[in-house]
Amino acid sequence: MEGSIMRRGLNARHIRFMALGSAIGTGLFYGSAAAIQRAGPSVLLAYVIGGLAVYLVMRALGEMAVRSPVAGSFGHYASQYLGRYAGFLTGWTYAFSMLMVCLADVTAFGVYMGLWFPDTPRWIWVLGIVLFIAGLNLCAVRVFGELEFWLSLVKVVAIVAMIVAGFGVLLLGIPLGDGSSGAPAFANLWAHGGFFPNGLEGMVASFTIVMFAFGGIEVIGLTAGEAKDPRRMIPKAINSVPLRILLFYVLTLLVLMAIYPWPRIGSEGSPFVQLFSGLGIASAASILNLVVISAAISAINSDIFSTGRMLYGMAGNGQAPAEFARLSRHGVPWLTVLVMAATLLVGVLLNYLLPDELFLTFASLVTFSVVWVWLMILLSQIAMRRAMVPEEVRSLGFPVPAWPHGQYFAVVFMAFIFVVLGLFPDTRKALYAGGSWLLILTAAYWLWVRPDADERTEPERP
Repeated sequence: MEGSIMRRGLNARHIRFMALGSAIGTGLFYGSAAAIQRAGPSVLLAYVIGGLAVYLVMRALGEMAVRSPVAGSFGHYASQYLGRYAGFLTGWTYAFSMLMVCLADVTAFGVYMGLWFPDTPRWIWVLGIVLFIAGLNLCAVRVFGELEFWLSLVKVVAIVAMIVAGFGVLLLGIPLGDGSSGAPAFANLWAHGGFFPNGLEGMVASFTIVMFAFGGIEVIGLTAGEAKDPRRMIPKAINSVPLRILLFYVLTLLVLMAIYPWPRIGSEGSPFVQLFSGLGIASAASILNLVVISAAISAINSDIFSTGRMLYGMAGNGQAPAEFARLSRHGVPWLTVLVMAATLLVGVLLNYLLPDELFLTFASLVTFSVVWVWLMILLSQIAMRRAMVPEEVRSLGFPVPAWPHGQYFAVVFMAFIFVVLGLFPDTRKALYAGGSWLLILTAAYWLWVRPDADERTEPERP
């Protein structure tokens, strides 16, 4: 028996760890190696700058979500404050970005499993994880939130332990197992070509992977429709989660590059597994591989959840097929889960045909689409503010900081990321693909969505 209203089964603990689960995953455990190879130690500065911009985006989303906690979140806000066309582009581009994130994550999952089963084709693992996650997302949201909490907790504990153990290794000066790079030391941050070994251009190039890593944090806004007390829980989550994520990324990579010379990071799978293997701790490497596998599962889990809730909200606004608004007896938009799982099977085919070079392609596409979504969140909040009278502004429950200068900085930074995508050959194709995607959506809107909206709003003739 199907229902029509989502159930508020998520508490503050679920919401915080869902955001952590989505944003701390493949981008840190696998993609960080690509960012380090581009920027060297200056990638730390890139994470700080990018993290500040993302925090301002989240505060903009929080201001709107606390004022109006609805299903569909920023897709709904874009429609309300920027127009139905902007909302249509935002919602479907977000669904596209989550699909690309999932494809990147399932690809990374296959890489991780290769450490234990090097002779097994990667596509087999990708197929298995797609079927498992699809089944999990058909459960009640409370079950989903609880499992996501424990999956995210595993990697949060592992990251904290890694940071503490890393500082211990640095203080004790324990040498690497192969002895080729000397004892770990903070000097590694500038001893191999300086803090900017590839110049400022290298740091700028890393922004593609850096912004990909932060993608998924906006899931906080999408939980508003199923949070037990969104006006209290969402501000707490937004105030704590972005800063925690930034801290995790910066401290983890700081320790990593101090212990292991940055030019050699990422030469085999996850840089974290490589690090502990280099230290001669084989069992620790296997344990860590289990952690990064749980991180990938957690991220895929959160992303499929996010896509389902976005398309559910859009279906209610007439911007997606009405079938996406149907809920199972558990209050889950089951059709969106099945569609996402079926689409992810493309990842199985791609991992069979093109097992190499998939990750950077997916990451670049995600960066384009998620930065577009963040830009729409910022512009929606700015439009909302400018339409409010002073009394309404004073009554806001969770106003953005440094208004309006902070928001304008974030808008300019997001536009800058599009420029970065176009500057480098290996990411330029993502800019072309993203632009083509927006053109396809524009055609779809004017052919199907706009005429349907006109029919529904046309006054009846006497």
